Amino acid sequence: MKKILVHICCAHCAAYTVEYWKGQGLEVGGYWYNPNIHPFTEHQQRLESVKKLAQETGLPLIIEPGYDMAEYFRRAAGHEEERCRQCFDLRLVMTAKAAKANGYDAFTTTLLISPHQKHELIKEIGEKAAGGKGVEFLYADLRKRYSDSRHITKPMELYRQQYCGCLYSELERYTEEKTAK
Repeated sequence: MKKILVHICCAHCAAYTVEYWKGQGLEVGGYWYNPNIHPFTEHQQRLESVKKLAQETGLPLIIEPGYDMAEYFRRAAGHEEERCRQCFDLRLVMTAKAAKANGYDAFTTTLLISPHQKHELIKEIGEKAAGGKGVEFLYADLRKRYSDSRHITKPMELYRQQYCGCLYSELERYTEEKTAK
């Protein structure tokens, strides 16, 4: 059976994404590496929710040790217009490496279920990250199933974040919200 490693940004995006790939006949594992999520307390809340989801669903989970915040900021600071590209590249390259190191045939990301993410950019970067690493990037547009994922996790009472994860997205979310009032 083909094995896929799913980069997980949060429990809510992971729930349906994992079910989808299992439904495709793949053996699925999860991977946590998100140095973009700030502040650290937010990172930890999301990680704890992912651990709970993994435990409740029997999902094998690889957690990258440490919190590589400095690397994220080296890439994003001063490049705010390209911050998503830098962030996706950082996380998907690490996922490709983890997939190869742990015997997976392919990798993907839960970012592909979010209607707020840049799919073409994710696909481009995922395919580039796969190149030469001996693993394949699998793309699926799961945006129409975003609410299904939330319905799966709601009874589990998992923490649900209010912004993408980076300081820039947090600022945008709350600035836009205040401006709209």
